[in-house]
Amino acid sequence: MLLRAAYAAGIFPMADARTGKIGWYCPDPRGVLPLESFRIPRNLARLVRQRRFEIRIDTAFAAVLDACAGPRSRDDEGWMSPVLRQAYVELHREGEAHSVEAWRDGRLVGGLYGVRLHGAFFGESMFCRPDLGGSNASKVCLVHLVERLREGGFALLDTQMVTEHMQQFGCVEIPAEAYLDRLAHAMELDATWAP
Repeated sequence: MLLRAAYAAGIFPMADARTGKIGWYCPDPRGVLPLESFRIPRNLARLVRQRRFEIRIDTAFAAVLDACAGPRSRDDEGWMSPVLRQAYVELHREGEAHSVEAWRDGRLVGGLYGVRLHGAFFGESMFCRPDLGGSNASKVCLVHLVERLREGGFALLDTQMVTEHMQQFGCVEIPAEAYLDRLAHAMELDATWAP
């Protein structure tokens, strides 16, 4: 599958929702979240301890994908094409794309998804629904993702780019060459997704 090969080479897709055209990207510098130095802000640590959300893994992958890809405002059309969506659903069926989900009162209120290959996890997107009681739900999902990756022996959490939102967790930019070295190492590992 083209999508799997692209991730293995350090390349990720983004689609134009209006045209459906898929672009392929390998930014320099690259955003990564070092698992060994992941930081949890105090207010988030408190929220995690409160267990406000029920965290589930891979129970609503398509719903998480759609929520992440949907428009963020009235002027936004989203960024997912039908072809790209189907490719992620297929990777999920094959056990290589995963979701971490936050549920509250039986409703999906936040989550994230990404692609797992060997010892690398490529974080794609996250969402939360404050209107449904899901404030900071995606951040709680990120904490659970990092715990799972650490326990499973993963070496790389690729965030693609560094955003202000991700910097609070210790996300950093590294040169593309260093990223590709880390990716090559991660691809040699036999990490485990299941707890």
